[in-house]
Amino acid sequence: MRAAASPRLGLRPTRPARIVLRTWQIALVAGLALLAAHDLGGLGSGGGHFFDRWLYEGLEAAAAAGCLVRAVRVPRERLAWLALGLGLLSTTIGDAIYDFGYGGNPPFPSPADAFYLGFYPLSYLGIVLLVRSRISRFNASLWLDGLTAALAAGAVGASAILEVVVSSTHGSPIVVLTNLSYPLGDIVLLALLVFVFAVSGWQPGHAWLLIGAALLLNTIGDGFYLYSSANGTYVEGGLLDVLWPASLILLAFSAWQTPTTGQPVGGLERRALFATPATCGVIAVGVLVYASVNHVHPLATILAAGTIILVLMRTALTFGENTRLLERSRSESLTDALTGIGNRRRLVLDLDAYLGDANEEEPHLLVVFDLNGFKGYNDSFGHPAGDALLARLAGKLKEAVAPDGGAYRMGGDEFCALIPASETLLHRAASSLFEEGESFVVSSAFGAVTLPEEASDPSAALSLADQRLYAHKDQLSAARTSPHELLLRTLAEREPGLRAHVEGVARMAVAVGRELGLSGDQLAELRLAAELHDVGKLAIPDAVLRKPGPLTDDEWQFIHQHTLIGQRILGGEPALRRVGEIVRSTHERWDGEGYVDGIAGDAIPVASRVIAACDAFSAMTSGRPYRAAVSREDAIAELRNCAGSQFDPAVIAVLCDLLERRADLDSPALRVRRDNL
Repeated sequence: MRAAASPRLGLRPTRPARIVLRTWQIALVAGLALLAAHDLGGLGSGGGHFFDRWLYEGLEAAAAAGCLVRAVRVPRERLAWLALGLGLLSTTIGDAIYDFGYGGNPPFPSPADAFYLGFYPLSYLGIVLLVRSRISRFNASLWLDGLTAALAAGAVGASAILEVVVSSTHGSPIVVLTNLSYPLGDIVLLALLVFVFAVSGWQPGHAWLLIGAALLLNTIGDGFYLYSSANGTYVEGGLLDVLWPASLILLAFSAWQTPTTGQPVGGLERRALFATPATCGVIAVGVLVYASVNHVHPLATILAAGTIILVLMRTALTFGENTRLLERSRSESLTDALTGIGNRRRLVLDLDAYLGDANEEEPHLLVVFDLNGFKGYNDSFGHPAGDALLARLAGKLKEAVAPDGGAYRMGGDEFCALIPASETLLHRAASSLFEEGESFVVSSAFGAVTLPEEASDPSAALSLADQRLYAHKDQLSAARTSPHELLLRTLAEREPGLRAHVEGVARMAVAVGRELGLSGDQLAELRLAAELHDVGKLAIPDAVLRKPGPLTDDEWQFIHQHTLIGQRILGGEPALRRVGEIVRSTHERWDGEGYVDGIAGDAIPVASRVIAACDAFSAMTSGRPYRAAVSREDAIAELRNCAGSQFDPAVIAVLCDLLERRADLDSPALRVRRDNL
């Protein structure tokens, strides 16, 4: 019977193997029918030995062979079916010794009993291996349900069978022990089988149903046999002699069952209903009530009491599981599934709690954030990468506002924070929602509301924060349209005369760049860099920038960072990133003695070299509080004198030639302080 294991549990034998398998099954059913006709209907009454011995043992041997062939031919669950097949073979050998060795009249106990009893441990092993193979995992509820059902079944079996056997058994200790071994073995088998049925939710599948029917028939047969033997009423050739081979045939048939289509092997993992422990509890109480008015074996009472204890444990476990489930459901309803921070519902609850006890001595900020650039990131890198980015930013926001503030995700790319009113904390929260890479920049706009001063309920607070968020987004949108204009306006507010200075430097730089062969985008970058080359001075305190006297070494170190700061400011806008690199190098020297990187010669960007020369000329021709402006001629002479050391000789040659030919090229003298530091 060659067969191959399916990817799941079932068998898919080839066509010849299916024919052999079907023939084997038909032969077993036909043989069992003949045996039943003989024992129950008197068929072939003159051929008792053929039916009661040869046919009887032949059916058992064929059943055992079916299980063993299953173990040999199909790798999956091989050990389980090998154990069950050997159990059937052990029973067959016991019957052969009984009938052929002793002629149907053996002593008690005899070697046949050893083989009969060998069926039990082999069956236990086979069933345990099947459970291990077909039930991938247990939870505590399943274990308790299975054990409860097993104890309840054991209690019933012990009360119905064990006491009868014990009370009717007499003789030497070995005789009593042998007689007790059969009902005990059957009770354990029955309990084990009920355990499997319980943990399967009472839907075990065809194979387990056949195994259950087989073991139940075997238990019934053993019980009636022991009882009738003890009472001297057993007669060979009756119904009992049909039950035993029938049980072995059913067990053999179960070995070749294929699973129902669509039913997963792991179906046994489903949690059993509470009806199982409830039913078992009722059964246990019934056994105890019966024991109170009738004499039953103490084992039945012990098993019934154990059943009730397990039912109580199952009840406590169910209560605990439901409590944890309720807590988890509540937590999940208040938590954003993607990021793990609070959701909108959690925010509203926290706002209610804060506003209920809020006072103006401990104000808070409700800040709503909306990401800029996230849609482009999502479109470029895909939704999984977008989800990962949201999770990272949420973690950074949560860390930024901890431990006194809360972070929330409102949905999409919108976040929120409820924090103590603090400029530092607000800046830290806004800065956390920023990430940049080689081809993307994701930042945020926000709207903030002071609580409870500006709003007294969650709805009003969120509405006002949204209004301010959209106003901020409009400002950023306008700034992104002409980002350099926004920076120039900011510079002009800080130093009104600086706008004219940078415009003059830009005019000279573009003229020089055109003479050097720059065109198109290069000239555009040069113009923007010239206009924005002083943007880093926004970070320099007025006390340093406007100091009329000489600067200290520490102050000079501060000043020398302004080009690096300018690059960082411009680098936040992708369109100005290249301009920021030019600004970084506008104070490098041709001989390498400049700052911030100390690069020299052609390593300095051409645009940076041009701006450095034009800026120096503008600075020299502008008045200072501590010195007067120099003339155009003197400034041009100084430029030529510094060519090859401070400035690129080629740039100086072009600039000086233009200045000598065009009197209108440079801007008017500007009254600014330290604009060429």
